[in-house]
Amino acid sequence: MPQKLSIENQLMTTFLEQKFDITESNDIEMYKQFVSNYVKIEQCVAVLSDYQSDCSYIYAGSFGAVFGLPDADSVIDSAFEECIFTKINADDLVERHVLELNFYQFLKGIPQEEYSNYSTFSRLRMRDSVEKCSYINHRTIYLKTFSNGSISLALCLYLPSTDLQPRTGIDGKIINIQTGEVIESEKYKNQVENILSKREIEVLTSVAKGNKSEQIASEMHISVYTVRRHRQNIIEKLKVTNTAEAVQTAFVMGIISL
Repeated sequence: MPQKLSIENQLMTTFLEQKFDITESNDIEMYKQFVSNYVKIEQCVAVLSDYQSDCSYIYAGSFGAVFGLPDADSVIDSAFEECIFTKINADDLVERHVLELNFYQFLKGIPQEEYSNYSTFSRLRMRDSVEKCSYINHRTIYLKTFSNGSISLALCLYLPSTDLQPRTGIDGKIINIQTGEVIESEKYKNQVENILSKREIEVLTSVAKGNKSEQIASEMHISVYTVRRHRQNIIEKLKVTNTAEAVQTAFVMGIISL
């Protein structure tokens, strides 16, 4: 599934290639205790992701059985919980990753001290219905940010959903958890579009229509060399391997429309 891989690759690269200040503490032990205590109360699944060390701490209450997780707390050598991702509907997983990328871009447009005031919320379908559990609620909260703006710790929560109405889509939202305000998608869609320049979006839109570099150059009154440079920049910015994946990724993220 190239679309899933390109989106997931972009998500991983976005977080793991941040500039971390090794002189700053990420207070990991304190947050591990907080999360452990929370799970004992909620009996949910919580994943504390450490992007600086590229590892995750997984805390599974009784709900962890849905994902086949062990009862004991565990550590995995990745900041991304593939052991859970593989149990989620593939289309919903792509939307979930896109929502998190949108969330990251949205936060970059607000004061750093306000990051922890916001959370994502989505409803995900399980890949297969397990023990009559077909839908789960998912949230992402960024807990720790370094002074240079890099996010070092993220918390993902997985709980059973009481909304069992069959439908496609994850109903993804960004929420101010202090006020309950749901952030309008236009506010973070504009942030996502900032990943590519206006000219790069124009080039990619033309590529999506099946146009070759020579035709794009003629239409935009620029050189073929410039078009090819734009295409390479697009590939690098979207963390994909070719323009076909770039078109798929940009479409899913809402940067272009087909």
